[in-house]
Amino acid sequence: MTRAVVFAYHSVGARCLSTLLAHGVEVALLVTHADAADENIWFESVAAVAARHDIPTITPADANTPELLARIAALQPDFIFSFYYRKMLGTPLLALAARGAYNMHGSLLPKYRGRAPVNWAVLHGESETGASLHEMLAKPDAGRVVAQQRVPILPDDTAFEVFNKVTVAAELALDAVLPALLAGTAPHFEQNLAQGGYFGGRKPADGRIDWTQPAAVVHNLVRAVAPPYPGAFFEIDGVRLIVGRSQLAPPRQPRSAGAGIYVEDARFFADCADGRVLRLLSLTLDGQELSPAAFVSRFGEKLANGKRFF
Repeated sequence: MTRAVVFAYHSVGARCLSTLLAHGVEVALLVTHADAADENIWFESVAAVAARHDIPTITPADANTPELLARIAALQPDFIFSFYYRKMLGTPLLALAARGAYNMHGSLLPKYRGRAPVNWAVLHGESETGASLHEMLAKPDAGRVVAQQRVPILPDDTAFEVFNKVTVAAELALDAVLPALLAGTAPHFEQNLAQGGYFGGRKPADGRIDWTQPAAVVHNLVRAVAPPYPGAFFEIDGVRLIVGRSQLAPPRQPRSAGAGIYVEDARFFADCADGRVLRLLSLTLDGQELSPAAFVSRFGEKLANGKRFF
């Protein structure tokens, strides 16, 4: 039986761990993360999957300690797999896998290497993304690719919706290549790293809307950080409002020159700096959905005075 040590977290980790087990891989150890108290845990638990299958599970702060390396070496794994594990695995650790170490990445490598690949793809208005299984090297997301699965990004898809597609893509990619990978016959394809780039993690503050950008750019930002991510936001006199969902309005005449938000026919609209109009489908204040009537009631005086909020 093929033996593996798995480093995993999140929904992709849960689905890919289940896929390994379905193919008869012996998972000798799961290394995962303890859920952070301040994080919105909206995704599947890989630890729960492991518990159902009596897989030993640990949550070390550092995956590269001599103690953990010794424990994994004693298990003599054929493979090491990383499925959305959030920390880098060092070269000494990767070398413990007799038949190779592989990572599942949430993009069509070599594009969007690094952190938050789904969010970055949506932010940049991509029409497709996917999942890639690749060899792990000292340099992140740079190893040879053994499997890829594409998924579409529709014009109004949020990053959450795309992430759900990528989770399925990861499962499909792993399921398709595992028989050949276990048999030692899977082709490995070098990446042309010049065709993509590295991207860093994103912070809640990165969701601030810049209304001097074109409407399509604002729309992509809203989609890229929509809940359960922190959300795109703007402020009115220090009061933060989060745009949960938006839509490019059909061609129409902006109400006024420059950017501004207003209510028309009981709907929110924003005239963007490029002359396009964006419809705001969801606006929240202090975690509560704000109706157009409530918005006018609270900020109507400023609206009447023609004040712009961005």
